[in-house]
Amino acid sequence: MRGRDDEMNPAAFVAEALSDFATVGAIAPSSRFLTRAMLRPLPLKNARVVIELGPGTGVMTRALLDLLPFDATLLAFEINPRFARHLRSTISDPRLVVIHARAEALQEELSRRGYRHVDAILSSLAMGFMSDRQRHALLNEIGVCLKKKGIFTQYQYLHSLQLRGRQLSKFDLSGLLWQYFRSVQRKIIWRNLPPAFVFTCRGTRVRTSHTATKNSR
Repeated sequence: MRGRDDEMNPAAFVAEALSDFATVGAIAPSSRFLTRAMLRPLPLKNARVVIELGPGTGVMTRALLDLLPFDATLLAFEINPRFARHLRSTISDPRLVVIHARAEALQEELSRRGYRHVDAILSSLAMGFMSDRQRHALLNEIGVCLKKKGIFTQYQYLHSLQLRGRQLSKFDLSGLLWQYFRSVQRKIIWRNLPPAFVFTCRGTRVRTSHTATKNSR
């Protein structure tokens, strides 16, 4: 069912990261260890609709498709145009829908496709580059879109990064996530470049949607 070409050349990934770090948010593709830690908590076996935020070159996308049922749908939100084109051209799986839009438009994009809630959300977005307003808006969207027993995973690099003289601001991701979820678990993945925390979030505290939806699937 799935057609794949080789993944983006690592040098090309680094070049894209250097030219547009705000949308890439990483210096190298995710390792298989980080991918495994991000996917393992998600309820994928019987999932109908799953969202991936910031799929990049598709490392986690491909792993998700390997685990999802044949009739599931994977909505991948990718704001970087080069990565969005890469995903569309290298992954021909009909379950994958690449959406070139900001993650803050989750409810709007779900509504357009006739969905109300999703089973799981995985995020590789660099929240450290977002403003407080953007972070809160994003987590509110995630909380509204997740089913009651849905699960959200997010990673964060262990250290701050210096790029072109710009310091990646440190912020308390754990504290922020606790505002939106009743359970937040954290795990360190050392075998990644750079090492990262993986956060697994359950029990959304946000249940009110301001966006009208066509139906619920």
